[in-house]
Amino acid sequence: MSGIRALRNRFVDAPDSLGERFRAARWERFRSCFPGIAELRVVDLGGTADNWLRSPLRPKHVHLVNLEVHPAELPDWISAEIADVTEPEIPDRLGTFDLVVSNSTIEHVGGPSQRRRFVTAIEKLAPLHWVQTPYRYFPVEPHFLAPGFQFLPLAAQTRLIRHWPLTHSRPGNAEEAMDAVVNIELLTRTEMRHLFPRSVILSERVAGLTKSLTAVRVRA
Repeated sequence: MSGIRALRNRFVDAPDSLGERFRAARWERFRSCFPGIAELRVVDLGGTADNWLRSPLRPKHVHLVNLEVHPAELPDWISAEIADVTEPEIPDRLGTFDLVVSNSTIEHVGGPSQRRRFVTAIEKLAPLHWVQTPYRYFPVEPHFLAPGFQFLPLAAQTRLIRHWPLTHSRPGNAEEAMDAVVNIELLTRTEMRHLFPRSVILSERVAGLTKSLTAVRVRA
């Protein structure tokens, strides 16, 4: 198993991994879209404190919204709440935000109606946004690092991830495996354009192939 972990680390998890290089390049694209980020108040839907603490950028303030438990201690420029990203309840004391950020979250919110609620929340929270999601037609499914995984029948997906060595957290039984796969719905470019008709849809490419899509609005 140690060799398998090393292989996953090489591709995704380690500080010098391929995934980390992709994330660094993404931060640079983000900086080019929002050069005044140091003066912006950001609400991050689905984000984590670790992501921002490792980031080369530091906004004026970041408020995290996630169903996961946040660290007990955060720097004064980061605040957090445990809440549904489709219905965030932002405390009045935090005031207004300039920019919504969301990375690899919209594919997890659950079906077309929930994605629409998510977009409605984004529109209400701030005039600007950056909403990134993995592209459905990239050959390697990014959550499980399995080629063509997203095109398999559901039953085959649930069987595969119980044995696939590069899965981050291997499900313990069939029910957990089903929950893992049905809670991911990768989006197409057409779906992103439909959800964000007034945004620019950027493509992140690897070897000429689109790896992820980002809906960006840089002006109110």
